[in-house]
Amino acid sequence: MKKSRHQKIKELVECHEIETQEELADRLREAGYQVTQATVSRDIRELKLSKIPTGDGRQRYTVLIHSDHYLSDKYIRVLKDGFVSMDMAQNILVVKTVSGMAMAVAAAVDAMKLKEIVGSIAGDDTIMMAVRTVEDTEIVMEKIRSVLEE
Repeated sequence: MKKSRHQKIKELVECHEIETQEELADRLREAGYQVTQATVSRDIRELKLSKIPTGDGRQRYTVLIHSDHYLSDKYIRVLKDGFVSMDMAQNILVVKTVSGMAMAVAAAVDAMKLKEIVGSIAGDDTIMMAVRTVEDTEIVMEKIRSVLEE
């Protein structure tokens, strides 16, 4: 039941802009799950959900990529060692890397399997990533930051 509920929570936060625990609990109840506030709070901690800005002054829950589930230590090390900076231009994310590291850093980001990224092109020290929307670009930046800060 817990595994099913966790899967439903991931689905809900990816499909809807859920801002509060109460809103998440209500959506779970609508989906047929009998949950308490304490259960939802515990699930949020276990799933390591984070809040990110929506762009309109509000925040919403999202599932951030965490190294213990998605990225090997090798990719994390490459990302941390090669990353210099990132900036966005609408729905294009530009990542600057140490000279000669762009392809390796791009491979590390690819390993994150971010559904928001359509594709990327890596040169010597620059990666250009086409992202679905401007909002998705902010989400991708936050997910990359979360890996860099671990």
